[in-house]
Amino acid sequence: MNKIEKNETFLVATHNKGKATEFRELFRRVNVSTKFSFELNIEEPIENGKSFEENSIIKAKSCSGLNYNVISDDSGLCVNCLNGEPGIYSARWAKLYGGWKNAMHEIYKKILKTENNDFSAKYCCVLTILWKNGHINTFYGEIEGQIVWPPRGDNGFGYDPFFMPSNKNKTFGELEKKVKMDMDHRSIAFNKILKDHFSY
Repeated sequence: MNKIEKNETFLVATHNKGKATEFRELFRRVNVSTKFSFELNIEEPIENGKSFEENSIIKAKSCSGLNYNVISDDSGLCVNCLNGEPGIYSARWAKLYGGWKNAMHEIYKKILKTENNDFSAKYCCVLTILWKNGHINTFYGEIEGQIVWPPRGDNGFGYDPFFMPSNKNKTFGELEKKVKMDMDHRSIAFNKILKDHFSY
């Protein structure tokens, strides 16, 4: 089985600075260094997959052949009454509507138009590891919660001020960074990686 070794360097396939910050912290906790695809001028791939898993694999493969173990992430906000939208298009909705705040407002308006008062949602994440030997593993994480309006908090990134996890009275944008990272969808998937592949 492939193993993550202490003091090695992982290449993280992301151009999202918010995700980069979180990955840097997650790997730092286990004494693993990180490099990022944007630092190596690797172009962002076209995400034409039909699922979080497919897009995560596409991102990982964009960094193949560089003699690093590679990790990638595809994640998004899935609103139940909108049939899981924006889902894999979460970041693209932000671009479409002119930023995260505008996208949150559009999602909120779409929820109101359903007239069923169902604000339940979940954050989903698939992490992919492309090992140096070409083998691929994927890991899924999700956390349930609800949409809140207006958005609250300046911590986090993306839709974080818009999402309040179950059993909490604060949004991801209001929670302290460490608290959020200890419980969110990305850390759930990352902890599965550590359980299966980290050399303690």
